[in-house]
Amino acid sequence: MDRNKFTGGIFVFLGACSFGVLSTIVKNAYEEGYTLGQITGSQAFLGMVILWALYSLQKFLSGVGDSTPLEAPGNSSSGRRVRGGEQPLRSLAGDDSSSSRTAWWKVAFAGIFTGLVGIFYYQCVKLLPASIAIILLMQYLWISILIEAVLFRKKPHKVQLIAATIVLVGTVFAAGIFNEAVTLNSKGIGFGLLAAFCYALFLIASGRVGNDLPVLKKSALMITGSCIVTWLIFPPLFLFDGLFFDGLYKWGLALALLGTVIPPLFFSFGMPRTGVSLGAILSAAELPVAVVSSGFILQENVQMLQWFGVFLILSAIVLTNIKFRRTANNI
Repeated sequence: MDRNKFTGGIFVFLGACSFGVLSTIVKNAYEEGYTLGQITGSQAFLGMVILWALYSLQKFLSGVGDSTPLEAPGNSSSGRRVRGGEQPLRSLAGDDSSSSRTAWWKVAFAGIFTGLVGIFYYQCVKLLPASIAIILLMQYLWISILIEAVLFRKKPHKVQLIAATIVLVGTVFAAGIFNEAVTLNSKGIGFGLLAAFCYALFLIASGRVGNDLPVLKKSALMITGSCIVTWLIFPPLFLFDGLFFDGLYKWGLALALLGTVIPPLFFSFGMPRTGVSLGAILSAAELPVAVVSSGFILQENVQMLQWFGVFLILSAIVLTNIKFRRTANNI
């Protein structure tokens, strides 16, 4: 593996690890007495502020410096490749002056799904162990296949069906059904599956909307849509009753950085360097990190059978991406 690919892999892995600790942070925020609306609302608000600030700053710096556009790795018409670490953030702002860009409201609308993911997932974390909540969220793997088959008439590949079956079997073990110390709450399971469904919709919408926009602008627009829907469901009273500056901001900032800002930036930097297949495998680190943090930090009882289920789910992700990579290379 060359240095550029290795560096990209590190960024993708760290971005996934960043996602993996969210459930543990949310559990601790609940223990301090904060509510679902306060947690999700502060995260969306601070994430929106940070991303728009980064985008504005990058546009300013791009205007001050050389205006020559930065070519993406592997897409250079002149054969020149961008080396790892060479102006990595300039490409995030890009050039969005074209009148043919995707309408901002379409991108913001797609962000509604990620807002719903946060609401449903954090409610699931409240009702179930964090190690179980992340397993339920991972069901987006087979739900996305089902949605694409129904809405877009996209026939699933045989390997995808095998992987989906492995995920379902792995979920039986990973969810702690055979662990007598784990109590499964039916409402928690429902919220977890709703989170997975919305996450699948978000991934599908994100892959089809706003790909012509700079990464920072697309991310900022999406989190704006997320913030709007979150505030419609949970009005941001914490901004006016003093609760935000009394301590809530610390949890909102941690969740915003680790769940809203760092992952998309790290993925946007790392994915072009690793390739989609390897990047998808590395991004699966979110699952074991979430289970490990829940076991060591939250002291949840995670047994060997649950780890076996986690291994099955990770194997399904690896199987799918390696198979498709080989198929693409043979075309």
